[in-house]
Amino acid sequence: MCRSIKTLRPPAMAEEATADDIRAAALQYVRKVSGFRAPAAHNQEVFDRAVEAIAQATEELLDGLEIRGAASRRAEAPAPTT
Repeated sequence: MCRSIKTLRPPAMAEEATADDIRAAALQYVRKVSGFRAPAAHNQEVFDRAVEAIAQATEELLDGLEIRGAASRRAEAPAPTT
């Protein structure tokens, strides 16, 4: 696969993956699969939608993973305030 996509879960990363880390990995994935570094104007919308969908799926994956000896991202995140 794409060598520039890095592992985003602990302990591979010292700290929790940020939204920027997740989006960068999603962008690299879409670039690799599509074969386009930068899509033509007529493909930009579908390219951007794919990046967002993959970023969302990655966020859900990382939130749901249970790493032995570590709390999940969801458990560590502060509760939203209303």
